[in-house]
Amino acid sequence: MWYWLVKYIFVGPLLIALGRPTIEGAENIPTEGPVILASNHKAVLDSFYLPLKTPRRITFLAKSEYFTGPGLKGKFQKWFFTAVGQVPIDRTGADAAQDALNAGVRVIEAGKVLGIYPEGTRSPDARLYKGKTGMARLALQTGVQVIPVAMIGTEKMNPIGSRVWRPAKVTIRIGKPIDFSRFEGMAGNRFVERAVTDEVMYDLMLLSGQEYVDVYAASLKKAAPEAESAPTAQRIPDSKAS
Repeated sequence: MWYWLVKYIFVGPLLIALGRPTIEGAENIPTEGPVILASNHKAVLDSFYLPLKTPRRITFLAKSEYFTGPGLKGKFQKWFFTAVGQVPIDRTGADAAQDALNAGVRVIEAGKVLGIYPEGTRSPDARLYKGKTGMARLALQTGVQVIPVAMIGTEKMNPIGSRVWRPAKVTIRIGKPIDFSRFEGMAGNRFVERAVTDEVMYDLMLLSGQEYVDVYAASLKKAAPEAESAPTAQRIPDSKAS
């Protein structure tokens, strides 16, 4: 119940007023059954606007820090992220990757829509970064289709480090579902997982119009002092995985 109240009453109207969001390709999301929505990630608001403009409820895997903060603020954060359908994942333990995979599988097996950010973290500069293969593992293990989603304009409304939302036009582009059944039985093959990931990132690049950087965004953030000498943007090769 809280999910729909947040979407339509508590937060949704404000987001609509500030972002004037539009969605393209909403018909590409099936009306029922499990599917993975793989989105680029420019701002925290991506997790608000995507559910706001899609008819089905979306479950995201979120870092556990959102659910364990101290004091009144921490309690409010826990309530809010639970209310909007996010599932906590501990990303610090030795089994973090497997725990995230297991959580994703449970969402898919329940017939729900799973939202994933293949980059693993927000882009530090609005470019598109190398995707991690967790999404591919989920798709290959469960056999579900992956739908690429491009969020456009959220970084202008909610820049990294900003505390106040700024009015800016937000556009959501939903791509065609990608079927990886040709890789059936090849789950666990790291070369196949990389091919699947790169195919999704290629479609995200085309949908979003972002420049592609062939490094992980997290590694760039760790090397913040060297950020000024960030790698030259490189596009994924034109040929898709086959």
